[in-house]
Amino acid sequence: MKMLTRVIVFLIGLSLPLLNFAQCVMCRTQVVNNVSHGETSLAAGLNFGIIYLFVMPYIAISVIAFLWFKKAKVNEPKRSLSSRLRG
Repeated sequence: MKMLTRVIVFLIGLSLPLLNFAQCVMCRTQVVNNVSHGETSLAAGLNFGIIYLFVMPYIAISVIAFLWFKKAKVNEPKRSLSSRLRG
């Protein structure tokens, strides 16, 4: 479990610099155009939306993997007990 936690923390730390550059070229052009005209609320909302869409699949996969791991951990003693009873 400690190894899994270390790997997850490492991957999150590795991806943090990438979150700043999560905009596509079209979005970046639109934001620069709006910021030059004094509108900054669109830029903040667009950045948050892009990061939200970027992170959601990873969170979903992590939750599924965690639940799968927990279920496998709970079922492990039952398997070993049944294999001992069979002889």
